[in-house]
Amino acid sequence: MNTLLFPVILAGGKGERFWPLSRKDRPKQFLSLDGSSRSLLQATADRLIDLGGGEFSATEGNPPAGDWRSQSGSVREASPIGEGFTRMGWDSLWVITSSQIAEGVRQQLPELPSQNLLIESEGRDTAAAVAWTSLEIKKRYGEDAVIGFFPADHWIADQKAFAYTLSAATQLAASTEAIVTLGIKPTFPSTGYGYIEQGEKIGSFNELPAYHVNRFTEKPNRETAETFLSTGRFSWNSGMFVFRAGVVLKELHTHAPEIIEPLEEHGADIYPQLPKKSIDYALMEKTTLAYVLPVEFGWDDLGDWNAIERLLKKEETPNVELATHVGLDTQGAIIYASNPEDVVVTIGLEDVVIVRDRNVTLVVKKDRTQEIKQILKTLQSDPRFTNLL
Repeated sequence: MNTLLFPVILAGGKGERFWPLSRKDRPKQFLSLDGSSRSLLQATADRLIDLGGGEFSATEGNPPAGDWRSQSGSVREASPIGEGFTRMGWDSLWVITSSQIAEGVRQQLPELPSQNLLIESEGRDTAAAVAWTSLEIKKRYGEDAVIGFFPADHWIADQKAFAYTLSAATQLAASTEAIVTLGIKPTFPSTGYGYIEQGEKIGSFNELPAYHVNRFTEKPNRETAETFLSTGRFSWNSGMFVFRAGVVLKELHTHAPEIIEPLEEHGADIYPQLPKKSIDYALMEKTTLAYVLPVEFGWDDLGDWNAIERLLKKEETPNVELATHVGLDTQGAIIYASNPEDVVVTIGLEDVVIVRDRNVTLVVKKDRTQEIKQILKTLQSDPRFTNLL
């Protein structure tokens, strides 16, 4: 099976829990948080540009953009990446983002074709983003086009395993009426992730078993998370999905007509009036076509500052230091300064996050980083501090 996959990057988030480094003019997806020179958005695009491409039939009157050619007109080499993929590169990659950071996306991804960048006039969460992008890809390539949605702020350790997994998910989506989600095999009883319970096994793709989804659950408490892990039937919800355009649009008509019908009738002009719903809530928790591939390729959703420790902590060092730090009796700390000339001095601290960026210094206990969003609401309500957002 040689199947086209259109990867879509969801790049409209704010990344508020990485404040003060992440701000309106520099959201999380524009940051490099793993010690590399590439931003999260650029690293996501790097992973995905080699996953698209393949043989297809364009819908009548809508020839495929690029027609297997680069923008310069030269024919691209079709190179298989596992079963189900052929390399096509930037022509098949799409990005959906907000109007506030669209210019930043263009600067970060200058090779992205302009027609493959969708700009939301107002953020309405992931259900509207999935619906609009799926409609646009269907218009250009037909309802059998296989689409994959990927958040812009994930970290993936093993690119080859990731590509192998995407090939399996594409095969399943192409051959079945399926909305495929990638479930990450848990490595600890996390209370910060949603979970997916697998039901009946429906087959294997690229030797990876696929299961019907029994249910999606919200973030559990510690005891519930430990119970989930003990059963061996639960995966973390990665927020990555693969499906055919026609399948997801049909399911949106059934379960979220308040989103898909206005978009079909009025186009993107209706965007600010759409309800603000996640794709999980609007569709995934309701559809009977959800399938899960429990996978392992080294993954983190980089949700808050504690993710830096998971990525960069070394056993032989007491802290994670991305700053000039002078410390006495300080351990388990995450210390970051955007200006290398700034010096952070600590005495007798444990399990804290210290971030120095421009005119703001944040000090927070590691187990309370989720509450950064509450502080931002306070700052937003006071005109003295709106320039800090």
